[in-house]
Amino acid sequence: MIPAPTGATRLYVIVGDPIAQVRSPAGVSAAFAARGHDGILMPVQVAPADLSDFLSVATRLKNLDGIVVTIPHKFACYRACTSATDRAHFLGVVNLMRRRADGSWHGDMVDGLGFVGAARTKGIAPAGMQALLVGAGGAGSAIALELVEAGVSELAIHDGLAERRDALICRLNGLGKAAVRAGTMDPSGFDFVANATPAGMKEGDPLPVDVARLAPSAYCGCVITRPEVSPFIAAARSIGCVTGTGTDMYRQHQSIMVDFLLEADEA
Repeated sequence: MIPAPTGATRLYVIVGDPIAQVRSPAGVSAAFAARGHDGILMPVQVAPADLSDFLSVATRLKNLDGIVVTIPHKFACYRACTSATDRAHFLGVVNLMRRRADGSWHGDMVDGLGFVGAARTKGIAPAGMQALLVGAGGAGSAIALELVEAGVSELAIHDGLAERRDALICRLNGLGKAAVRAGTMDPSGFDFVANATPAGMKEGDPLPVDVARLAPSAYCGCVITRPEVSPFIAAARSIGCVTGTGTDMYRQHQSIMVDFLLEADEA
């Protein structure tokens, strides 16, 4: 039960464009209440061209304590942070911003934790697997880092923007933990296939991979929350793959998000 907001309620917003697909406002607000925190998370739709103006206003709102960031603002919001976690700095991207004691913003990126955590709840241990990731944007880069940290033997990354893909591959190979290379839409030979693109949110979107080449033994995960079962996940299930949805991912990282947002302000 989420208490009715009052003038003393602390405000948090989730910013994106589009925004209707997000599931976190109710869940995070309920988690705040369960922890005895008088706070509420509200969705805000902001176009990329207006993000700078929005952040300028947000910084001046004295009762706004945190921002959850979704597509397409994760890279731009990182640049608005005065400080950030090591993984956010490595990726140059954030999906969480917490107000610091001096009024500036501290950022983190936890999408990868949620995605890989969802796979583990399905009995999937990425260590030693050959993984294909489609999408090298904000969520995709975080998932890529977490897969490398989880011990995959190989990671292939496919993205329509070759420069963005190659920059991420170069950074990940610099860690010396897994072989990272460019991939294609062909999932043949991969044990772990991840869609980190919006493909499937709109009717008629092309599938992110050639599902006819999926192995029934492969794990397939997707970041999309609406529809809850994306066309990619539906196709993977039809051939017997174990799958994880965007909602499964969100369930795994909701508590991580709330922990971050409620952590004591940094000086």
